[in-house]
Amino acid sequence: MAERITPRSESYSDWYVDIVLQAKLADYSPVKGCMVIRPRGYALWEHMQRAIDDMFKATGHVNAYFPLLIPESFIQREADHVEGFAPELAVVTHGGGEQLEEPLVVRPTSETIIWSMYKKWIQSYRDLPLLINQWANVMRWEKRTRLFLRTTEFLWQEGHTAHATAEEAREETLRMLEVYRRFAEDYMAMPVLTGLKTDAEKFAGAVETYSIEAMMQDRRALQSGTSHFLGQNFAKAFDVTFQTAEGSLDHVWASSWGVSTRLVGALIMTHSDDKGLVAPPRLAPTQVVTIPIFKNKNKTEVLAYADKLHRRLAERFRAEYDPDDANSPGWKFSEWEMLGVPVRVEVGPRDMENNTVVLARRDTGEKQSVDVEEAPEAVAALLEEIQSSLFARAKAFREENTREIDDYDELKAFFEADGGFAIAPWDGSPETEAQVKEETKATIRVLPEGNEKQAEGRTAIVSGKPARHMAVFAKAY
Repeated sequence: MAERITPRSESYSDWYVDIVLQAKLADYSPVKGCMVIRPRGYALWEHMQRAIDDMFKATGHVNAYFPLLIPESFIQREADHVEGFAPELAVVTHGGGEQLEEPLVVRPTSETIIWSMYKKWIQSYRDLPLLINQWANVMRWEKRTRLFLRTTEFLWQEGHTAHATAEEAREETLRMLEVYRRFAEDYMAMPVLTGLKTDAEKFAGAVETYSIEAMMQDRRALQSGTSHFLGQNFAKAFDVTFQTAEGSLDHVWASSWGVSTRLVGALIMTHSDDKGLVAPPRLAPTQVVTIPIFKNKNKTEVLAYADKLHRRLAERFRAEYDPDDANSPGWKFSEWEMLGVPVRVEVGPRDMENNTVVLARRDTGEKQSVDVEEAPEAVAALLEEIQSSLFARAKAFREENTREIDDYDELKAFFEADGGFAIAPWDGSPETEAQVKEETKATIRVLPEGNEKQAEGRTAIVSGKPARHMAVFAKAY
């Protein structure tokens, strides 16, 4: 029940962990840094997975699967890649009771193993583009972990595409960034900013990295998905060439892109409250729960009335029915609120007499009485209204906590206080970027599209030089 949740005002971190545990989304594993995803948490991930997978296939992508274990020498082939991932690698040195001839890395990401296969599969421009996605688990030996947000092992998808030209690979990179934006906003009801990462923040081995960034309720940013233009880096590392239409040889151009179970954490921190999880209807494991309210003298009649209604609702929605008489209705209301079910249907003797039911919204707590025959349509309308309302509320919160700042002292004061997203002119130098990070703990999350034009004529914070970009700064997870 709600009293098991630490209020956000007391400890945002404890509040988050309490919701993950009490809403039965995940639990700690015996292996340090890993988690067990419980059925309700996995159901959230499944709904995300299905929606995103459909969006991938609508853009021409197909799924495949590549091995968990990667020869260590593969990781060494791309210099930036190995430097970026070396501290996080888990390495297998023995198998079957014997020392291996070559150590094997448990995949932290799959560029190297995939590009070793692309060398075999790509010979001609006729083999391109190659648009492959993989749903898999990966392992990165994290020292500081938090359920869903950062764990040693996590689930994700990783797309890896091969193209004949740089222009096609860049188009793919931006196309998939837009897919992620649409999913985050249309399904998760989570508004995001999109844009280019700085060189200091980009993926190890990429030429350019783009991301979607969301603001959580503690005003920190959460990188929720990334799309990378890899240029020819991995193609050159694995000597993946193709015969062009003109008959010459060229290295393949590439993109890669991914989202992970971190999205479950993003959903929790975007919408939930001190009563527990708040889940957007399009992704909620249970969309509607029917709870009969009765006394012994009318129990049979009320249960029959409620059960009939539940069966009708179950034909259209992900529905559950709670006739349990071991706990009071109030206790059950709190329990289902904890689990984040968007709509609760209450049915009592008076409702039965009037041929009505009561619908309660999880997001606002508002209730309405509707005719029992009209209940399925009313629930459908309410679910759509809740979906839209959650997005509007999250977007309003982001806008209220976003500020354009031109002065460095003001920027520092902003992050010493509550913080949020600060849009500030930046000179483009890694030195000033590092100084801001050192002195405020804030990083550049994205350089939004068109930011260079907006920076014209402005003076950069820190250096006082002409600004090259309008950058979005924030403290982040």
